[in-house]
Amino acid sequence: MKQSSNVPAFLSKLWTLVEETHTNEFITWSQNGQSFLVLDEQRFAKEILPKYFKHNNMASFVRQLNMYGFRKVVHIDSGIVKQERDGPVEFQHPYFKQGQDDLLENIKRKVSSSKPEENKIRQEDLTKIISSAQKVQIKQETIESRLSELKSENESLWKEVSELRAKHAQQQQVIRKIVQFIVTLVQNNQLVSLKRKRPLLLNTNGAQKKNLFQHIVKEPTDNHHHKVIF
Repeated sequence: MKQSSNVPAFLSKLWTLVEETHTNEFITWSQNGQSFLVLDEQRFAKEILPKYFKHNNMASFVRQLNMYGFRKVVHIDSGIVKQERDGPVEFQHPYFKQGQDDLLENIKRKVSSSKPEENKIRQEDLTKIISSAQKVQIKQETIESRLSELKSENESLWKEVSELRAKHAQQQQVIRKIVQFIVTLVQNNQLVSLKRKRPLLLNTNGAQKKNLFQHIVKEPTDNHHHKVIF
């Protein structure tokens, strides 16, 4: 049996399964050769599907058949649809017939039959989505640019604050030195004044000495409260 290279792998495996005699207890041709039968779905799914299709899901196997145009054959007995859950299941396709493997290349997988209008609508929706995404991207880039500017401004402010703190510390140090110099100068002036007044104590009487002494003692205190204007 020769099969065209255009035949999908699923159909080739299915043909082999139905043709092989050692699988007849699971799957085989019908009496007229116009369809095939799955004799026991449970055993077929458990023992055959994993070997040929790498899964054991009967529903998935049936979906594959439907995608290639196979139809389940329903038997009618005296006007009543006959359903046998545990019995054989029959499938049929016009180009899947016993002894006619050359017809397999005519079996095509179904293509989605969407209307041109639907495709147009989908294209319009896609265009809108792309446009919205581009707008969001532009806004995001604007936000990132603004964040970068704020970061730069923040760094400049911190640098300026640091410089102002350094200048403030320097000015504080200068002020301390000036105040210390003035205090030292005032104290030195008081000592000089005191030394000049001491000889007077030797040439005065008791009452005068007492008044002069009180004046000298009081004077540094008064001088200490003098305001210094810069």
